[in-house]
Amino acid sequence: MNHFEYKNGELFCEDIAVSTIAKEVGTPFYLYSKATLERHFEAFDSGFKGVDHLTCFAVKSCSNIAVLSLFSGLGGGADIVSGGELFRALSAGMDPKRIIYSGVGKTEEEIRYGLTSGILLFNVESAQELHRINEVAADMNLKAAIAFRVNPDVDPKTHAYISTGLAKNKFGIPIQEALDLYLEANEMTNIDVQGVSCHIGSQLTLISPFVETLRKLKKFALQLADKGINIQYLDLGGGVGITYDDEEPPHPMEYAKAIQEELAGLDVTLILEPGRVIVGNAGIMVTEVQYTKTNRGGEQEKHFIVVDAGMNDLTRPSLYGAYHSISPVVEKGNGSQVADIVGPICETGDFLAKDREFPEVAQGDLLAVESAGAYGFTMASNYNSRPRVAEVMVSGDQFRVIRKRETMESLIQGEAIPEFGE
Repeated sequence: MNHFEYKNGELFCEDIAVSTIAKEVGTPFYLYSKATLERHFEAFDSGFKGVDHLTCFAVKSCSNIAVLSLFSGLGGGADIVSGGELFRALSAGMDPKRIIYSGVGKTEEEIRYGLTSGILLFNVESAQELHRINEVAADMNLKAAIAFRVNPDVDPKTHAYISTGLAKNKFGIPIQEALDLYLEANEMTNIDVQGVSCHIGSQLTLISPFVETLRKLKKFALQLADKGINIQYLDLGGGVGITYDDEEPPHPMEYAKAIQEELAGLDVTLILEPGRVIVGNAGIMVTEVQYTKTNRGGEQEKHFIVVDAGMNDLTRPSLYGAYHSISPVVEKGNGSQVADIVGPICETGDFLAKDREFPEVAQGDLLAVESAGAYGFTMASNYNSRPRVAEVMVSGDQFRVIRKRETMESLIQGEAIPEFGE
């Protein structure tokens, strides 16, 4: 459930009309419901109530510090993949002992930052990374707590671009090679082996890949125990999907029940990295119709709705061919037509929807792009020198701008016209 609903033909976020916010903030903008964020986090986390666990929100999915602060207050942690995400999590008040650091390309500087901050764990993804962490920790006279991200070679049955657990993907260490690395790490003076980690992909709509993965990790953890390495943490990653169109993802409670049943007999703290399942349907993007046009050629007629949000603001449709429901903010009961909803970017791939049956609209109408809370603003860019949009959060009948719209001046911040001597 989310808190976006129509009242007398007008879309509301909780207790305030979306059009009211648009008048004050301008368009485009991202809009989040605080009540939905809280509800989704607690629905996911409470499924593991009887298990020693830590819910580390995937910062990459929605990194605004207002959102991170909200989850921190609910007892959550953070799954980060960069020094910038670590900075955001700490700025939001996250306890560093609830932060885990994933990602395949950690720099020396980022490792130092993680160690200085006192994070819980590094999820290590290669032998060279292990050696770098050991060297940095030795230089700092510290011991680095680590888990290896083990690649279980499980097909998550999701889009190829967001599949991360197969042998052909760049992530993790093949499970058949991982034992030797664990044994090597266990002998290192400045490494403290504490866990096993994995992440098989994003937007999964089946429970079976998670169960298969956990079964493999559980077997592997027992192999480690036989070698004298007793792990404290098992990180199952994230990836539970949401409904964008006609998907039927598992309910978080159903997912939690299956995981707990498979986890039985293993004395570890379970780490979970939900992202999309919490924030995806807690946010929308609001955009305004600029023009409508019809291109006629031969026997075919093509209708376009041109809006002020483009692929730089929401890249998922262009990048993945991803589907987002789009609805008028104010229902007018007009007729419908099949149209492409496109943005102002000078790319043919700049679209929010293609060949969509859609109500007839006019200049100035507002549209709501639904399920945009995850991988929306975080993937935005300044392509075509477009300032990134505002982010807004609603609580009841109040709203606050939680990120100001960028200005023209911000586009050239840090740039300089050089003067070279003759």
